[in-house]
Order: sequence, then structure tokens, then C-alpha cells
Amino acid sequence: MMLWSAAAPAPNPRRVTIFLAEKGVTIPVTDLAIFKGEHKAPAFVEKNPRGQVPALELDDGTVIAESISICRYFDALYPEPPLFGTDPLDRALVDMALRRVETVLGIPLSMVWMHCHPFTAAVVVPQYKDFGESNRAKVATALAWFDAAIAPGGFVAGERFSIADIALWSTLDFGRAVGLVMLDDTPALADWFARVAARPSIAAGAG
Repeated sequence: MMLWSAAAPAPNPRRVTIFLAEKGVTIPVTDLAIFKGEHKAPAFVEKNPRGQVPALELDDGTVIAESISICRYFDALYPEPPLFGTDPLDRALVDMALRRVETVLGIPLSMVWMHCHPFTAAVVVPQYKDFGESNRAKVATALAWFDAAIAPGGFVAGERFSIADIALWSTLDFGRAVGLVMLDDTPALADWFARVAARPSIAAGAG
């Protein structure tokens, strides 16, 4: 088994790293240098035709790509602690929260990153800067929504830490690292962010 990954702050590989740390599971990991294009090398694209990390290669050669799919695989193998929910209702609430992280915040943030940031100018050709800029307001709206939705001392999907928290935290930390997210105007979200940052699993995903 091999997890093809990338160093922080790449958010999708980081989800899996944090998830495995929460589970207490250790597997072999090979980091690819994204800015050197190692994830686009022919040998890796043969494993994952999308040329993206993370990708989990099993002993029989099967490759599971997409961070949440990899996490679901490990959640089935190692049910404790339950990070995708504990019963039908809880699982639905976690999945709902996860979808909102990915669509309400993740999509507009990625559009700003792809079309407005100088780091991506060399690989996103052409950049549609007006379109990218139009998504900044959606990012701000998403931050305000999560700020209002997370109860004091709670988590994204209720009272229990879940994959939705991992997804949101890694997305926000990436946004902060590239200068696209500030939490000054969202005190509840900033408090949640700090509480999650103090978890040992986050340190495991810092490399």
C-alpha cells in the first residue's frame, strides 16, 4: 500500500493525512512536489489519469483517488473513531456538512485561487481574472455562513468532530496560506479554527 500525497498546505492530501492521524493509522507515504509537476509525470498519471494527489495504491495495484473516497475506505477498515457519523441521521448530517464545505466554500475559493493568484498563472492558461474576482464575495458569504452555523464549542456537523471539520479546516488553512482567507470578521469560526488546530492530528498534517 502506498499513499501518493503532497506536503502542506495542499488541502486535499492534507485531509487524508489528518484523517489517518485521527484514526491512529500509519501507512507508507510518498510526497510528490506539485510545483515541480511530479504529479503530472507519466508514471504517476498511469496510476491516476487525472494527475492529482492524493491517490491510494493498494497492494493489488488498485488505485483509489479523491480525498474523501480514500477517507471512506479507511473509515470502513478502521471504524473507530467514527468520523463519517454513527447512525443514519448522524451520517446524513456529516455528509450534508461536508457537501457544504466543498460546494459553498471550496468551489469559489478554488476559482479565486486558479484565476487570480500569481502562483497559478503559469498552469491556468488563460486565467479569467474577472470571473475569479467575482468569486471573492462568495468566499466571504461562505465564511459568514459557517461562522453563524457552528455552535460555540461545537463542530461543523454538531457536537462531534468529523470529516467535515477536517475538510473545512484544511480548506481554510490553505486559503490563509495563500492569502485568500482571513478570519478577523468571523470570531466563532476563528475560535473553531483554533480549537481544531490544537488537535494532535493537525500537527501530523503539517509536514
